Amino acid sequence: MPETSMRPAAATPAANSAFAPFYHKSFAVLWVATVLSNVGTWMHDVGAGWLMTSMAPSPVMVALVQTATTLPLFLFALPAGAIADIVDKRKLLLLVQSVLAITALTLAYIVANNIITPWLLLIFTFVMGIGAALTAPAWQAIVPSLVPKPVLQQAVAANSVGINISRAIGPAVGALSSVYPLPCRFYSMA
Repeated sequence: MPETSMRPAAATPAANSAFAPFYHKSFAVLWVATVLSNVGTWMHDVGAGWLMTSMAPSPVMVALVQTATTLPLFLFALPAGAIADIVDKRKLLLLVQSVLAITALTLAYIVANNIITPWLLLIFTFVMGIGAALTAPAWQAIVPSLVPKPVLQQAVAANSVGINISRAIGPAVGALSSVYPLPCRFYSMA
């Protein structure tokens, strides 16, 4: 019997590939959705800071935007992990992402109609931070159920790569959209 046929499946080149998790449709679809969602989150961070600078250029108000973004992670990381262990992770992710989409669309409507205030911006940013805090543990915990054990390490690495991709793309797109705004009244406070 040839020696190559006696190798376990995990040792095959496909299983050792960094792209092995993407052969599993559920993982691939959720990974892309997560990267796109994270790009939107980073775009919001840049846009919210820029918008706050134009509405209330006080350093305290601009700093509060970052506080509203990251404080929910500090406050809700542990409870979010417990919630992710108790409830159906898939339903939690769908619910929170739906609420985040509605929140983002509502914020876009408020900004487009020039009825945004600094405090409204902080409230919406805080709510979006809560959503991010609630989804992170559920997403990390659901990955092992999306891929077989031999490619779990690659799936975890792919998640890290996805976060870094979105962290690089999101602020750049957010900055470009402030330099080259859409043909609507977003971020126009005049």
